Amino acid sequence: MSFRFALLLSLMCGLACAARAQNSPATSPQPSPIPQAAPTQAGEPAQTLTLKQAEAIAVQNHPRIQQAKYLAASASARVTQAKSIYYPQAYGSLTGVEAENGSRIAAGALNNPIIYDRYANGVTVSQFITDFGHTHQLVKSDRERAQAEQENVTTSRADVLLRVDQAFFNALKAQSVMQVAQQTVQNRQLVADQIGTLATNQLKSDLDVSFAQVDLGQAKLLLVQAQNDVQATLAELSAALGYPDERPLTLTEEPLIDTGPPDDAEKWIEEGLQSRPEILSQKLNTTAAKSYATAERDLWLPTISAVGSAGVTPYKQEPLTARYAAAGFNVNIPIFNGRLYNALESEASNQAKAEQQHLLDLQETIARDIRTAWLNANSAYQRLGLTRQISAQANQALNLAKSRYKLGLGSIVELSQAQLNQTQAQIAETTAKYDYQGEVSVLNYAAGLLH
Repeated sequence: MSFRFALLLSLMCGLACAARAQNSPATSPQPSPIPQAAPTQAGEPAQTLTLKQAEAIAVQNHPRIQQAKYLAASASARVTQAKSIYYPQAYGSLTGVEAENGSRIAAGALNNPIIYDRYANGVTVSQFITDFGHTHQLVKSDRERAQAEQENVTTSRADVLLRVDQAFFNALKAQSVMQVAQQTVQNRQLVADQIGTLATNQLKSDLDVSFAQVDLGQAKLLLVQAQNDVQATLAELSAALGYPDERPLTLTEEPLIDTGPPDDAEKWIEEGLQSRPEILSQKLNTTAAKSYATAERDLWLPTISAVGSAGVTPYKQEPLTARYAAAGFNVNIPIFNGRLYNALESEASNQAKAEQQHLLDLQETIARDIRTAWLNANSAYQRLGLTRQISAQANQALNLAKSRYKLGLGSIVELSQAQLNQTQAQIAETTAKYDYQGEVSVLNYAAGLLH
């Protein structure tokens, strides 16, 4: 009997040492260096990334940003197209004709019916003079749409950066949860081994062993799920970086933001309504639509242009001369076109009104998104503090449960529940930490500060 008593004391000391090691002065598990992702089959080493490096890679690689840049360049080219009418238009001509004697064009149009045998080369130059504002408004509209496309590039950058930030923090969160799961498996394996030894020496029941094994199995299931989540989040991060395939990545821990968002949400809304590239782009699109509507109205105004032509006729019939030259001007005055211009003006005017209403709707949507993001960030910050307190209380409860179990005052169910509460509290604290950082990124995006 004394031998069993000595063995029981020894095992209890072992449990106490394990409890002290597990529940050191820190109230929650401190993140150890993030484990590196496994290299690819080709042996490619893992790429070490900070958040800023990840954002820079995404801006350089992501096809959505490249697409926006190409669209902006395309819109800029349309400005040059619209302005081309301001410059002289010149073209050269070579004309050779052999006609039957006495040939006349007698039908088809109002023209000079006489056809002379000839060969001639010459140049014709035309110059637009004015259309009383129609072309000016077209150029203005295209220029504003080109500027709107440039703002769309900024929008695409912000969208990509937000996706990178969220994927980065999700990956860090998954890796931290995996560390908690690994530590949980180790701790529960130790408890299961100790209870198994006690049961072998008939100091604990088989029911206690079964509970300990169930707790260990649940911890292993948690670890399997955590490992899967790590791989999934790293795959999502690779895609967010613009890589065509999954890359092995090692992430550097980001410093925790200890301060909460500013108290006044209205300041964020005011900042967002001034800074969000979507609003700037829509304002430019609205102005461009109004300019285009004005241009369609100006179709009814006259168009004045000048034209000159000169050349030589080395082979000719009489009465053609050896060279020719002429200059003149032309005025086109719209009179009737089946209400085409009226319909074009009506279409453009209604489109401009629709763009204005879209701008108002966009402003309301962004104000709502900023307010929601601010509330979510505040809530996440509050959860961060609460989960720290819960984690500390769960650690204390587990210590007490272990002591009661060792003294025979508590049951295995009580110990099992305390272990479960500790694991849940550690995961909640880890999750709250990275969720808050992610919500801060969302708030910065909503306010137009992430670009």
